[in-house]
Amino acid sequence: NETFEKKCQAACGDAGYSSVDELEKIHEQGIKVVVPSQKQALKEKKEDPFDKSHLKYDSVGDCYICPQDHVLKYSYTNNVKRAKVYRGGSACRRCCHFGKCTKQPRGRGISRLLKAELKQKLETQYEEPESQKIYALRKQKVELPFGHIKRNLKVDSFLLRRLDGVKAEASVLASCFNIARMINIIGVTGLIAKLGS
Repeated sequence: NETFEKKCQAACGDAGYSSVDELEKIHEQGIKVVVPSQKQALKEKKEDPFDKSHLKYDSVGDCYICPQDHVLKYSYTNNVKRAKVYRGGSACRRCCHFGKCTKQPRGRGISRLLKAELKQKLETQYEEPESQKIYALRKQKVELPFGHIKRNLKVDSFLLRRLDGVKAEASVLASCFNIARMINIIGVTGLIAKLGS
């Protein structure tokens, strides 16, 4: 926003940045969020018949319904994880899948983020074809400089503190990368000629 003096239209990141609380701040500014959730980032999806994805959430009754039609009722809110916890109770103990689905005497426990609707909306938005095109551009344009600076130049943390110092250090690193890139593309003599004209 500051560099180009215009509003950012889309924000990309990898699954490490998929904190719903942080992404909500970006989303509220009208910026399209293109960040996969941890679940979406996993390439291999294990087919587990007892996975949470097989349970249906009933928003009216604020409960989950398992494939065996047992109801997992709201139990409590975990304020640290910012999630509601739902339990199956005695219905789970009587179920034919007890021991495979859960071994807990209190029944199967499912957590649901307090901002689960927003998380689902952002996951759906990430899957859209337009979002995938934006995410593919991120890999082309952004990963190279950061990868080079972190891996090849071994810069894994900033030496200066405070925002002004970090911005200055990042600007020097970006300038060095850009100069090296120009030399690779047009050569030293080509760069000198361009700067001289």
